Amino acid sequence: MTDAELLLWRELRHRQIHGARFRRQHPVDRYIVDFACVELRLAVELDGGQHAERSIEDALRTQRLEETGWQVVRYWNNDVIERRVDVLADIAARVACRLPPP
Repeated sequence: MTDAELLLWRELRHRQIHGARFRRQHPVDRYIVDFACVELRLAVELDGGQHAERSIEDALRTQRLEETGWQVVRYWNNDVIERRVDVLADIAARVACRLPPP
């Protein structure tokens, strides 16, 4: 795992965000997503510098995953390292929106 993945995984594991269970390197359709909450069909992808050159492929991948009912959210590795609180707040908001009503 990259440094950014390790940092984010420490925050996602053990149901720390609204009780949502995330898995690492989880297969979805024909892809492997960095982090997935299967119950909420939420995929979190971290992108390093190489993804700047792969934007078309990433967009197609996101489109395919969304066609199968998944919400995909992408963050740059630098954002996870430098603005982890903001990234976690965004993930928490997305989890909260996908939770079933009480």
